[in-house]
Amino acid sequence: MRANERWSMDFVSDCTESGQAVRVLNIVDDHTRESLAVEVDTSLAAGRVLRALEQTVEQRGKPTAIVCDNGPEFRARALQAWGEQRNITLAFIEPGKPIQNAFVESFNGRMRDECLNANWFLNVGDARRKILAWRQDYNEQRPHSALGYRTPCEYAASLRADFNPETYIRNGT
Repeated sequence: MRANERWSMDFVSDCTESGQAVRVLNIVDDHTRESLAVEVDTSLAAGRVLRALEQTVEQRGKPTAIVCDNGPEFRARALQAWGEQRNITLAFIEPGKPIQNAFVESFNGRMRDECLNANWFLNVGDARRKILAWRQDYNEQRPHSALGYRTPCEYAASLRADFNPETYIRNGT
């Protein structure tokens, strides 16, 4: 597996102090473990998922596949058409098998333990600020054992530094 080859996406939920729902869409690069995108709002329908994906593709380039569960936002016709138009496979896990989406499930677990459970959100804006600050720390400050004790950003940067386009083209990959 290579960086930007396969992404995973999923939702995690919480609430504000007043009980207002907070929904978070997470998109993770399976190889680098980078959090590529986080969307935070009270509701995140298929249109918002599409916008987040489109922005991420513009910034990062397109993956070969995106792994996700069978939620209605991911099964929407618009998302199916988006993937087909861009030649991006939407790989749906089997119902009730979150282990098949292990990278984003692990990310969601860390977010839950270290951010959502550790903070009291006054409102959606407060949740967004705190979650995005946690994401930055996750990407830029926290070393991961699976990445040789480098942060996701350091690991991704090392892959770019080691990248040799001639070898890449010659090997046909």
